[in-house]
Amino acid sequence: KDLAIARTAADVRRAHAAGRIASLIGVEGGGQIDASLSVLRAYHAMGAGYLTLTHSRTIAWADSATDDPRHGGLTPFGEAVVGELNRLGMLVDLSHVSEDTMRDALRVTKAPVIFSHSGARSVNDHPRNVSDAVLRLVAANGGVVMVDFAPVYVSDAYRRWSADRSAEQARINAPPFGGLYIGQPDQAAAAMQAWLVAHPAPRVTLAQVADHIVHVAKVAGVDHVGIGSDFDGVGSVLPEGLGDVSTYPALLAELMRRGWSDRDVAKLAGGNVLRVMEAAERVSAEMAGALPGTATMPELPTK
Repeated sequence: KDLAIARTAADVRRAHAAGRIASLIGVEGGGQIDASLSVLRAYHAMGAGYLTLTHSRTIAWADSATDDPRHGGLTPFGEAVVGELNRLGMLVDLSHVSEDTMRDALRVTKAPVIFSHSGARSVNDHPRNVSDAVLRLVAANGGVVMVDFAPVYVSDAYRRWSADRSAEQARINAPPFGGLYIGQPDQAAAAMQAWLVAHPAPRVTLAQVADHIVHVAKVAGVDHVGIGSDFDGVGSVLPEGLGDVSTYPALLAELMRRGWSDRDVAKLAGGNVLRVMEAAERVSAEMAGALPGTATMPELPTK
């Protein structure tokens, strides 16, 4: 009874007026449409309000930030996906995509975009974060970058530590073909635990998340930043002071200590996303006479 499915900005406002939590349905990863605009339309009919163009792997029509690029951004079919999202009134989500994909999507979209959970690359040089050059494009587009809480995206020190941990894990036990303790799980676990004791994870804090928010606002403007905690995706390790949604007031208080106004934090806390939703709805209404997209992918090779 506390949650209400929301498909429009008006739905969100009605839910809030009734004291309920508005919940938007998203599709994280364009691979799930199986290179079919018909499948995309089916997701929309079932209530999906946004599509993240890729997840962690490059797909047949778009490059991911965390995989080898194959297309130099979006393919022509990928551009058609963006156009169909615009027609349907679904938000184009550019978290997880490569910088070239970001630029291509921002070039062809008719509606503002979102980054549902990404940080500022100038603060932490992770490929999942957004460069200043793209932040400026987002501002021109009218979109919003929602700052993620994942420690590896927030903290440069934690990102480096995480890479070292992964390298040590591979050195100790990289099944099925290598590692010092291959086939010896107890010894591998003990060795990894010893490494963790000798190399404790760096602290990641609420203040560091605020640093990302402040940077996005500085480069793109306070109208173009939001909160994208990703509590369902970041795992059990979170920045100190940001364990769940009940800690959001502490984050807003930190920003106000840095000079943010009530109006600024209201935009951050949801106002900017509602503005983007309303803009996407207007674009969809303007495209009401357009026929559904018919683009298809070239036949994919079979194995």
